[in-house]
Amino acid sequence: MTAPDKPAISPLSDGPLLVRNLERFSNRNGPLLGEDTLALCRCGASANKPFCDRTHSKIGFSSARSADRLEDKGMAYAGAKITIYDNRSLCAHAGACTDGLPGVFRMKQEPWIDPDAATVEAIIETIKRCPSGALGYTIDGEPVPAHPQPTGIFIAPDGPYVVTGEVDLIDTQFGDGANPQQYTLCRCGASKNKPFCDGSHWSIEFRDDKN
Repeated sequence: MTAPDKPAISPLSDGPLLVRNLERFSNRNGPLLGEDTLALCRCGASANKPFCDRTHSKIGFSSARSADRLEDKGMAYAGAKITIYDNRSLCAHAGACTDGLPGVFRMKQEPWIDPDAATVEAIIETIKRCPSGALGYTIDGEPVPAHPQPTGIFIAPDGPYVVTGEVDLIDTQFGDGANPQQYTLCRCGASKNKPFCDGSHWSIEFRDDKN
């Protein structure tokens, strides 16, 4: 049960994300003025992004997950010193992995992850930068504690809400292997895996010039 003053996000059915008790809320331009309770748009059509203006009720927005979404399944890629885990259904397509270590995270190759192509330290640092929490790892078969994250929400440019730290996501089941202290929530309205981002903002060319 969530403590009364703990930051929490409630995805409302066919409506916005209701955020309570959040102190850190920002976009690429810096901190945003907030209230104790925020209603954040997730249909992608609000004229007052990132805030909800009830456009969702006019366009028939549905918060349901699509039947044809990617399978919620974590895949393991074992190397000599580190095993990397990946759940494609959670990937926000931010490019932190493929841009950061293209020799390990190899686009258009199978298997797409080579855990022996870089040092363990470099791989761990790259996985830490994965905003969606789709990537994880173990060392010598032992789970590694989650890396502490500052609590807050960052609005990714033309992308999802990036949630970090101790923010409870109410009445929502996390995906296989997901990191509850680092995840991304859809704000374009097109994700098949709502409330989580699945990278659909990229394919629909979602734009938000103000955030």
